[in-house]
Amino acid sequence: MKTVQFTEHGSREVIEYADRPQPTPTANELKIEVKAAALNHLDIWTRRGMPGLDLEMPHVPGSDAAGVVVEVGENVSRFDLGDHVAVSAGVSCGHCEFCRDGEESMCVRYQIIGEHRPGVHSEYTTVHEDNLVPVPDHVDWEVAGSASLVFQTAWRMLVTRAALSPTDSVLVLGASGGVGHAAVQIADHVGGEVYATASSEEKLGYAADLGADHGIDYTERDYADEIRERTGKRGVDVVVDHIAGESWSDSLASLARGGKLVTCGATAGGQPHTDVNRIFWNQLSVLGSTMATPGEVDDVLSLVWDGTFEPKTREVVPMSEAARAHEKLENREGFGKVVLKPDSEL
Repeated sequence: MKTVQFTEHGSREVIEYADRPQPTPTANELKIEVKAAALNHLDIWTRRGMPGLDLEMPHVPGSDAAGVVVEVGENVSRFDLGDHVAVSAGVSCGHCEFCRDGEESMCVRYQIIGEHRPGVHSEYTTVHEDNLVPVPDHVDWEVAGSASLVFQTAWRMLVTRAALSPTDSVLVLGASGGVGHAAVQIADHVGGEVYATASSEEKLGYAADLGADHGIDYTERDYADEIRERTGKRGVDVVVDHIAGESWSDSLASLARGGKLVTCGATAGGQPHTDVNRIFWNQLSVLGSTMATPGEVDDVLSLVWDGTFEPKTREVVPMSEAARAHEKLENREGFGKVVLKPDSEL
């Protein structure tokens, strides 16, 4: 089979499209013929290398994929040959105090397929049955292969961690990205007024189509100033920030008193300046969030499968051109997800 891989960390030049023997599932695994597999910013960071990330090389990236079950391990009970499935990439130990409390994404041994473990950007892959979710036959492969990671992340951020209510106003940063465009849809679905930032009027138009009530081009004006002006200096109840970096202070400044900033990442830098005085005086909450529990995954993906939420696709790229797909994501071109498909599927 063909697989996307790299043998060292670095720029896009380290990405290879290589031959590798097809995998054989263990007793609790299934072998999947991959039909579509989306990129996430996590794939960029993993390829570049992160502190504390020690991978066995060559490493196959990819946390999102969907396909058809073609082989079933002897102990598998949840799936059969021919089933349509999608990957849910969070791996928990199942027996630590957090797992036993039903908080698997807080597991002390938590790992993510494609980051800490071999990923799924291959023509065929093997996945433990606990990391697969059923996909209805009517769902397009591009949707099934691109929804799981970003929608589960955005769902836990807003519904579980921020406890979003129908009367809350929400600011979503980077609404053109994977998590951002999922968060816009979830915030609109739960209710309340949705503000979105993006780097162009075209991207803001897409965000409006998904439910954003107000758009802010952050290249033209400081979004915290814009939020204060549009809300009569009140601010919003919740900010979804997966960017951090220099914009972190603006996120805090955009919050109303008692507001909540919820974050799942730091694509612009993980050591931002923090206005502690503003946090305690305005009684703000800063909430971290990572992936989701199996129940949360089921809840949000049921709303993807029935069409309530829609993962948008920037471009479908042949798996052999994975380096070009990484470039589109790094350059923040377009709106939504970049999807890889095996060359034989195009």
